Amino acid sequence: MLKGIPTILSPELLMVLDDMGHTDELVIADGNFPGSTMCDYVIRADGLGVPEVLDAILTVFPLDTYPNSKGEEDAPCTLMALEPGDVGKVATPIWDEYKKIVAKYDERGEKAFKEINKWKFYDQTKERAKVVIQTTETAIYANIILRKGVVI
Repeated sequence: MLKGIPTILSPELLMVLDDMGHTDELVIADGNFPGSTMCDYVIRADGLGVPEVLDAILTVFPLDTYPNSKGEEDAPCTLMALEPGDVGKVATPIWDEYKKIVAKYDERGEKAFKEINKWKFYDQTKERAKVVIQTTETAIYANIILRKGVVI
């Protein structure tokens, strides 16, 4: 065992987080997310929700603070936006939890977030995610992509 490391971070997950470099991405997925379809590397986190996994990961994982390749500020936390048919019908209170959690570790707080539509989220996962952490979170639209920053 190690001191100061949240116990829900498995040795396998810690190895992956440590192996990731600047701008590498991971997805923390809800129970409905098609993890194995989107990424070759899936770590199961059965019995855990996205908020608790997010909080544990951010104790050891810095979020990216650098501009993108075009020199534009780019939020390191990406949410799956509501589909047009769900706007006004589906609530996403879990996003507020995410913003509070991120604010504990990153001074940008809610400014560290952006939303992209479901299909772009899937494409970005397929193209860039090093790992999908598949939780059993039951909230819908609870998926989040994190982009790793530099350890200083």
